[in-house]
Order: sequence, then structure tokens, then C-alpha cells
Amino acid sequence: MSKSDSENSLGFSRRQALLSATAGVAAVAATASSSDVTTVKAAGASCSTPRSAVAKTQYGKVRGYVEDGVLTFKGVAYGANTGGENRWLPAKPPAPWDGEYPALTYGANCPQRLHTWTSEQTFLYQWTDGWQSEDMLKVNIWTPSLTGKRPVMFYIHGGGFTFGSAYELASQDGAQMARHHDVVSVTVNHRLNALGFLDVSPIGGPAYADSVNVGMTDLVAALRWVRDNIANFGGDPGCVMIYGQSGGGSKVTTLLGMPSAEGLIHRASAQSGGGGNPPGAEESREYAKQVIAELGVKDIAALQKIDWAKLNEISNAVGARMNPPVGVGGPTPAPGTAKPRVGPGPTVDGRLITMRSFFDAAPELSKKVPLLFGSVSEEGNSMLSHPTEAEWLATLTRNYGEAKAKALATGLKKAHPEKSIRMLSYMCGGSGLNGLNMRNNVTRMATMKYNQKGAPAYTWYFTWQSPMLEDAGAWHTAELAFCFDNTKRAEQGTGNGPEAQALAKKMATAWANFARTGNPSQPGLRWEPFEPTRGQTMVFDNNCRMTDDPEGEVRKLLLA
Repeated sequence: MSKSDSENSLGFSRRQALLSATAGVAAVAATASSSDVTTVKAAGASCSTPRSAVAKTQYGKVRGYVEDGVLTFKGVAYGANTGGENRWLPAKPPAPWDGEYPALTYGANCPQRLHTWTSEQTFLYQWTDGWQSEDMLKVNIWTPSLTGKRPVMFYIHGGGFTFGSAYELASQDGAQMARHHDVVSVTVNHRLNALGFLDVSPIGGPAYADSVNVGMTDLVAALRWVRDNIANFGGDPGCVMIYGQSGGGSKVTTLLGMPSAEGLIHRASAQSGGGGNPPGAEESREYAKQVIAELGVKDIAALQKIDWAKLNEISNAVGARMNPPVGVGGPTPAPGTAKPRVGPGPTVDGRLITMRSFFDAAPELSKKVPLLFGSVSEEGNSMLSHPTEAEWLATLTRNYGEAKAKALATGLKKAHPEKSIRMLSYMCGGSGLNGLNMRNNVTRMATMKYNQKGAPAYTWYFTWQSPMLEDAGAWHTAELAFCFDNTKRAEQGTGNGPEAQALAKKMATAWANFARTGNPSQPGLRWEPFEPTRGQTMVFDNNCRMTDDPEGEVRKLLLA
């Protein structure tokens, strides 16, 4: 449970003093020989490969490197290759190895369609597609020391359930959290799209009963790897926070309702996502039936040999045919009301996934897990559209009707006279992904958690406006550079100025404190738990503050 504010303040001061006193390579001194440490210090190197950077796992030893005092291990296997005859089967353990595995570079990403964003988006995100292989069940670990017992921050990437990776964004690097906030950072890759979510049991038999959800059971397998191995990296397996953004937020809320994940998660954060409405088993079986028919295969062996690019092409086409368009020619569905959409993503099969977590209700099995929910103000920013006021109003009218459109436009202009029409359109436009819809989703999920009368929920709203390009605002994923303390690494989106650095320190401290205690408060910034009548929310901006229900008046218009 959460510590008192005084305990948080004392703990924070002690941790900061300790970190200041142990900067640089001293973080690895507990596990290194004196000659190793002396060599690194004498060279004055910021990056080194000392013999001390070796950790044990249940499958064998891994050798990493040290960068500015942080031990880093990349591409560590938590499961075997998922290709060939393992395709659509539950993750198998990796084969044990002799010697030291060189955990020096990121592993493969799940095969996927490469992104096709604008140059402006790619610049702001600092996106990398990486390389692809079905041998992608890997984790990456950053730690200040191989000894000790630190909270573990386990990040799950976004991209819906179809694309993305543990290192797709510069902001997701975990070194700064380990370096400045005394935690163990972990990021993970897992199966996506049709490789992770396709019911092939009708042609594969009982061995493939989990095929419709293996993309999620991969994450459970990774969390079990953390439970069994993270102590060897200086982490506490009894203090694990999972967090994810966008599709990663939906993975977080799904995991919170999965019986197989119970006990593996002690804190959780869903960021600009979560509470999705997955289809049932029969709907997903019909989808898979059509995919398999179009591929023209008759048995599982043939299906396992299909090129993944063709598999994804066909599965995407079938999904587009079976799912009605969202927010086109009619109102965008309010959070919690959309119909299930078949295709790559979790399925409520009644066994692995037994409920629509945070769509229908907060899952009872994670009642004692404290939660963070939050969003950013310009969620809909794609750097593509430049609507005039008349064009924006026409889009709102098409989606919400004339009366509501006028009320939304008037309300947003009144609340934000400093923002351009383009930026207001990112707060509320024609897409389901916009700032007001996401605020409603955050409030809805936090209310479910509150009504459960268990551990608290804390909500936040990121409104810091990027100085880069024009009208970028606080775009979808913008908060990641700050809660990872990565404004320098992600400077194309942040500018890495003094204001950005100060905000990152506050946000990263809040996330680390939440991982450590279940309470995100810090000295000078007390964070109140959410309750529905007030909607207490931490606003993250140059002036961080608690506010009751930000955007409340105008966001409620979407629910009327």
C-alpha cells in the first residue's frame, strides 16, 4: 500500500543523496573486481565492457555493457523462436546456453508492416523500424547494480496489437530511469498482428487452443521471466510495475484481467489507451476462418510456412472488410460503447481472457493493484491536417451533429484561446483518437477502479507544448520522453531545454515513486487519488498542479 507523504519525502531525499554519492561506474562496484573498476575510472570512459557486466539467468549467463554507470543487457531471450513449427503455439522456453550470451544489441521486432508516417511525425517521434524476425521474444534490462532489491518498471510498447517494438521510439530507452531513479527498467518484444492473434485451432487441433491470444500470453511469459530472474539484475520480483502507452495501455488493462498474470503485477499505468472491447471467441473464429480460406491452405503445417508479409496483408484485408469504419459518416462512439472489432488483438475466450477489463468493469483479480491513468491534450496530432475553422466545424458536424459541433467548437475556443484551429482539431476532430475522447476514457476507467473500493487510481493530463515545428502541442506519445526522463535522447520532440528537463525530472520521479510505493507523490508535488465527484488530476506542464477534471465541461459534451 502507499506510504505517507512524509515517508515519501524522506525516502526521496535519501535516494537522491545515495544516487549523487554513487555516480558513474561506482554503480557496478559491488559486482566488479577492483581492477575492473580502476581500469574504467582511469580511462574516464562513459562506455565500457568490464568482466563485471555478467548476470545469471535460469537459461545461462548474459554479458552486457556499462554506460555512464548503468549496466545494460539487450536482447535477452525469455522465449524460444516462434517461427516455423512454433508459430501460434504458446511461448516455449529458450534452449539453455553455455558460456556468456552477448546481450549487447536489441533483438528482432515481430514481423510487421513498416510505418508510413509523415516526415514531421518521424522527426518528432525519432522512430526506428529496426529489424524483423519471428525470433523476437526478448527483453532489455537497465540496472544500476546487479545487487540490491529495486522496483522493476516493465514497459510495454504501443502500436495497437499490430506493430511497434521495445525500441521503436528514442524516448523508450530505460537507462535514465536506472541512472537517476534507482529502478530496474525492462522493455519487451512479443508477437503481434496475425502472428500473435489468430485462432488456428480449427485446422491445428487442441495444441493451438491458445493461438488466438499468444500475443498476450507472451507478455505473461515475460513477466514470469522477470519474477524468476530479475533478482539477479538487482530487481525486486515482488515490486513490478507494468506500464504501456496507446496499444501498450490496452495490453496493460488486458493483463490486469488475465488469471495467468495474477500476482505478477504490483502497480500498473495505462497511458493514452486501455479499456478496449475485444471480440468473443466465435467472432474471432469467423475472422480466422476467412483469413485461412483466402490464404488457400488446408493444414497447419502449410499455414506455418506462409510468408508473414502475405499473412498480414490478407489478415488486414479481412479485418477491413469485417469491421465497420469508425467515426466516418456518423458520430465517433463514446468510450465504452463501441462494438467489438475483430482482427489482430485479444479475444475474450473465457479461459485466458475472461472479461473486457476496464470496458465492462475493473477486474477483481487486480483489485489491490494501484493504477495510473492519463492522456495528453493533442492526442489526434498526426502533423497531417491543416483545417480552416470552417473545415474543422464541418468535420465536427459530420461526426457529432450540428448543435453538438457548435458547442464543442465554442467550448474549446473559450477554454484555449491561445491555441490554433489546427491544435483544437487535435483535441477534438473526426478521429476516435483525440484529446477529449481520451479524457473521457481516462475518467471512465478511473471511475471503474474507484467503484471497486480497492487500491487507489491516480490520473494525469499532459499538456506541455513542444517547442519543435509548429502546432505540435502534446502529441500522442509525447509524455514518454518525460516519464522516461529522456528529453535529451528524444530532443527532436522536446528541444531538451531547461523547462523540458525540469518537467522530466518531476514526471520520472512520480513514475519511479509510484513503482516503488504505489503513490506517485513527491516533495512539493502531492498527488491526490482520483474520485469521480471531483476527478482529481495531476496536470503536467511547466506549472505542475492538481486540478479537478481538466477539460471537464467540454469533454462531457461528447457524452451528452
